[in-house]
Amino acid sequence: MKIEFLGAAKVVTGSNFLITTDKYKILIDCGMFQGSEQLEKLNFEDFKFDPSEIDFMLLSHAHIDHSGRIPKLVKEGFNGKIICTKATKDLCDIMLKDSGHIQESDAKWENKKRKREGKPLVKPLYTVKDATVSLNYFDPVLYDQKIDINEDVTVRFKDAGHILGSSIIELWIKEKGNTVKIVFTGDLGMRDRPIIRDPELIEEADYLIIESTYGNRLHENAEKRTEKLVEIINSTVMNNGTVIIPSFAVGRTQELIYELNKYYEYNKNLDQFMKIPIYIDSPMAVSATEVFQENTYCFDEEAKKLILSGDNPFEFSNLHYVRDQQESMRLNNANYPKVIISASGMCTAGRVRHHLKHNLWDEKNSVVFVGYQAEGTLGRILKDGAKKVKLLGERIAVKAKIYDIEGFSAHADRDELIRWLNGFKSMPNKIFIVHGEEDSAEEFADLVSERFNVETIVPDMGDVFDLKDEFYKEKSGEVLKPLQQKENIQEELQKVYDEFEILAAKTDQLIDKDFLKDNYDKLNNKLLELQQKLMDINIMLGK
Repeated sequence: MKIEFLGAAKVVTGSNFLITTDKYKILIDCGMFQGSEQLEKLNFEDFKFDPSEIDFMLLSHAHIDHSGRIPKLVKEGFNGKIICTKATKDLCDIMLKDSGHIQESDAKWENKKRKREGKPLVKPLYTVKDATVSLNYFDPVLYDQKIDINEDVTVRFKDAGHILGSSIIELWIKEKGNTVKIVFTGDLGMRDRPIIRDPELIEEADYLIIESTYGNRLHENAEKRTEKLVEIINSTVMNNGTVIIPSFAVGRTQELIYELNKYYEYNKNLDQFMKIPIYIDSPMAVSATEVFQENTYCFDEEAKKLILSGDNPFEFSNLHYVRDQQESMRLNNANYPKVIISASGMCTAGRVRHHLKHNLWDEKNSVVFVGYQAEGTLGRILKDGAKKVKLLGERIAVKAKIYDIEGFSAHADRDELIRWLNGFKSMPNKIFIVHGEEDSAEEFADLVSERFNVETIVPDMGDVFDLKDEFYKEKSGEVLKPLQQKENIQEELQKVYDEFEILAAKTDQLIDKDFLKDNYDKLNNKLLELQQKLMDINIMLGK
């Protein structure tokens, strides 16, 4: 069995890992590289494998740096299942189509220049149509179900607490008579964040692949993040300025809405004139918020109680959703105090670039970063203190106040990652550190190795690790006897009964009934199959 690290190795984006066994090729994530021009060029390179040879894919969550090359994967020959949670599929429905639109627009813009220069034209990475086709391969499942992909591979998705539908992937693979368990954290979230449940703990694994985005840093006090944001908004309002918040359309924007709802709706001492307009100016963020409202079974208890009490946490009196492009443009001509929350979160594309162009040069305005800014992005350049930036063909002076509130980060920081690792009752044999810039990954690897006395590896892009150890001592021609076969089937039956209980527990939650029924039917078919096998064994044993 081999693991190949084809993305998110000593960088944060491009999550992509290939597991090859003696029978199968399994892909985990197929994300887009984001950040510097050099990194983004990697999206157009050929895959390091034949997409048509991949048996199935596991997707940890919907963020583009984990899902963004799926349409390219399908376009180039992949035709297996893409297994993920239902909420992840729902979010990918809007995010991948939006990404396809961006790819088409970027290619159109580039080709205008190329025509004038007499250069050959380029094709988009993929189109909206390609993205739409790729959605047909998604196969959504529920959290906590143990799914038998085939006779050798079993998977279970646990809540990663990062965004809606985000998952820790537990993968059991049988090879040469032995079972190996590989765990991939995806992106781990922070505890006690609004809306989303806390990351679930894992007790054991043979091999662990863990993220390290903030592996060498601590977030500021999470309890003060909203207080700090409100202070920035209010001071900018008193200065008659505008607050621009570049925000990821999925996850971060909904969290901001949720926190601002509590401030504006439940703060009885707030003067009416301080309730300035809050604009969500991102069609994708608006659609994503609708997906959140359709998947409330993923919410934590506080959010569920708010909904059951009749309070929609995604609506309040001074909140306005903007889809129309003309309305978005009018915001830049309005001279009254306001907050504009707009994608993209790293300022690499989208309407936020227009808002920055119209507001960065004015010292009475503020820009607030509430998420990770990858190297090479406009967001990182502004955060690092640039005095001038190039935006939409113009050089813009940076006179607005620039703030960074890491307390809103959806990624676990160093101490939270260590706390999560403390949940293991039996530590993995090896831990692979991914999804972090090199200094963050290396420092976190050293800390984990010292703290847990376990081998840690920070792979380079393209590294291949052959898992050669005691798990692969081949059993010489051993054949299972009928009694052993019976025991194995009884264990499988118990697992199916356990999954029926999981489904029963979900029926009182706000979840799509057709989706529940589909999962019930799959389990029922599995139950009937196992019962028949057990009957056959009993006949063989003369019982």
